[in-house]
Amino acid sequence: MATLCFQSPTKPISYFHPKSKPSPPLSTKVSLFRCRASLQTLVAVEPEPVFTSVKTFAPATVANLGPGFDFLGCAVDGLGDHVTLRVDPSVRAGEVLISEITGTTTKLTTNPLRNCAGIAAIATMKMLGIRSVGLSLDLHKGLPLGSGLGSSAASAAAAAVAVNEIFGRKLGKGELVLAGLESEAKVSGYHADNIAPAIMGGFVLIRSYEPLDLKPLRFPEDKELFFVLVSPEFEAPTKKMRAALPTEIPMVHHVWNSSQAAALVAAVLEGDAAMLGKALSSDKVVEPTRAPLIPGMEAVKKAALEGGAFGCTISGAGPTAVAVVDAAEKGEEVGERMVEAFMRGGNLKAVACVKKLDKIGARLVSSISR
Repeated sequence: MATLCFQSPTKPISYFHPKSKPSPPLSTKVSLFRCRASLQTLVAVEPEPVFTSVKTFAPATVANLGPGFDFLGCAVDGLGDHVTLRVDPSVRAGEVLISEITGTTTKLTTNPLRNCAGIAAIATMKMLGIRSVGLSLDLHKGLPLGSGLGSSAASAAAAAVAVNEIFGRKLGKGELVLAGLESEAKVSGYHADNIAPAIMGGFVLIRSYEPLDLKPLRFPEDKELFFVLVSPEFEAPTKKMRAALPTEIPMVHHVWNSSQAAALVAAVLEGDAAMLGKALSSDKVVEPTRAPLIPGMEAVKKAALEGGAFGCTISGAGPTAVAVVDAAEKGEEVGERMVEAFMRGGNLKAVACVKKLDKIGARLVSSISR
């Protein structure tokens, strides 16, 4: 199995009881240093390309889902990034050239060693043992940077899937998540709650990081679920928002968040949008430290709940706010209220959209055979 080296940027967290000094039964130090192994080649024989060109898409994602910090996330339909990948004889064998970046931003570097898509593409090539073919990559950004919708993960997922597809789909989704994590670790921190659902689709639980253990959570087909995504004109870089996290939390908050995360998982599996929303709204650890950094966020959450949403929280590191409803029409109404609240409470313009769950994840859109 492929392994990755990383050290989480998050500081160690202490859990303590608010009425006493930390003691062994009530205090837990969480070590966030990981193994120092490197990505391994997983294919015995270097595969040949089966396409000369492929185009892939990877969806936006909502990470954390309130109490599920760094271990719960889901993919949302209709928003995301595209990658076009070509076999290119002018590119040195075993390397990737980023030839063009278009879309919502053009300020990203084309250096593949510092670009989300480039890093993931190189990691996937390493897993496949590609040494004889050079590739050129075009990235079309459908997601803005620092939006809280998994922008870096979408680029990485689309690139990893593109490389895998062009060489005959030799790697599984779990292995592609590892390749995407190589990118996330260098860009925004080692966390899989964006990259896993971006590649796998649906809801995903990260049970363990060492070793990586991913659990898809199936929302029932006969149940309705809509996400109201409201994005203000405000950038919240993931690294900055992670730096704001507390280094200590009361034991009572740890217990509360654990119970809410468990309730959220149960709600997903049962298709209970109301319970899902209630659990999503109940984070007492991360949201309280990040919400004040997003102008108007508290007013937006209040407006969503008063408008009939089952729940509302920050999507990922923000600044996008996400609310949960069970009808598209209700979602439109809630979205209007949230946009107004961003302006009223934070003096920020915002746009709203209502999206369903993306159950597929990153996928091939088109291809040209050799």
